[in-house]
Amino acid sequence: MNGDTAVQLIWFAGAFTLVLSALVVRRLPAADWIKLGLAWVAIFALVFLAVWTFQAARGA
Repeated sequence: MNGDTAVQLIWFAGAFTLVLSALVVRRLPAADWIKLGLAWVAIFALVFLAVWTFQAARGA
């Protein structure tokens, strides 16, 4: 594991912790947890894909 990978892993763990803590504090039913969790996964996936696409376009 190089330094960049470690930083990305730490960033992901921190972001995941913030999202999870926000859901826990709201004390929602399980069905709402699933919907909100999937929404957050979609948000992070879209941001990841946007950054990845931008980096690929700059490298080409």
